[in-house]
Amino acid sequence: MRQPRSNKILLQAVAKELRRLRKERDLSQIDVYIDTDIHIGRIEQGKTNISVTTLFDLCDYYGLSLETFFHNIDFNK
Repeated sequence: MRQPRSNKILLQAVAKELRRLRKERDLSQIDVYIDTDIHIGRIEQGKTNISVTTLFDLCDYYGLSLETFFHNIDFNK
């Protein structure tokens, strides 16, 4: 059986940015779950491959576009 595709550098960069956005707004993971019904713990650890739909929903929750989200990511770290 073939393993799902995964880019660890990208997942870690997305995780780091989502964590930054949440903390910048002084929200807990539980706050985000209550408001969005999205469990972000494993997402923020970079251990799960987030779907585009889930990322869109989180960006919407944080009040920014996908374009802005990816513009803020530093892929070199």
